[in-house]
Amino acid sequence: MKSLIDNRFSWEDTPLRGVSVFCPPLFADNRGGFVKTFHEEMFAERGIHFVPREEYFSISNKNVIRGMHFQNPPHEHGKIVTCMRGKVLDVLLDLRGDESAFGKTFSIELSAGNRKVLFIPAGIAHGFRSLEDDSLMLYKCTTEQFSESEGGIAWDSFGFDWGVPAPEAILSKRDLALPPFVEFNKETFHH
Repeated sequence: MKSLIDNRFSWEDTPLRGVSVFCPPLFADNRGGFVKTFHEEMFAERGIHFVPREEYFSISNKNVIRGMHFQNPPHEHGKIVTCMRGKVLDVLLDLRGDESAFGKTFSIELSAGNRKVLFIPAGIAHGFRSLEDDSLMLYKCTTEQFSESEGGIAWDSFGFDWGVPAPEAILSKRDLALPPFVEFNKETFHH
């Protein structure tokens, strides 16, 4: 059966293998707008086989940093993230064992205005800095959250410039206690 709205996403590749940015079309009229953020067939055409198992959202004030988070095997997950309201600087850190990619970063501004959506495969730590008050981030994940599998890297330990001085960054106690990148053991994190 053909979709009622059969428009193509515009896709952008990134320097991190398997990470994609896409911008869905906006359908607007006198009522407002409509945006399709996921289409299984269009993802499959790009080699992305994504079956969402859990979805959630966060609301963050300006200069809140959430991250850098991931789940350890066997509960690692891919994610689709988008900013539904406000604006964020989204940050990725490659933790996969490939020597040429390990430790590489990628960042992109996601906002309600630019409608960009980010696909993040398993093996990548994810975080963001809210650039405006009340920024709302929506996450779709391929596995459920398992507290025993949660992992993280300290936000300020891998050489990325977040654009905010440490005293002005707002982090949870959990995120402040995350270990530095130099302590990450890639031998136990297989992808």
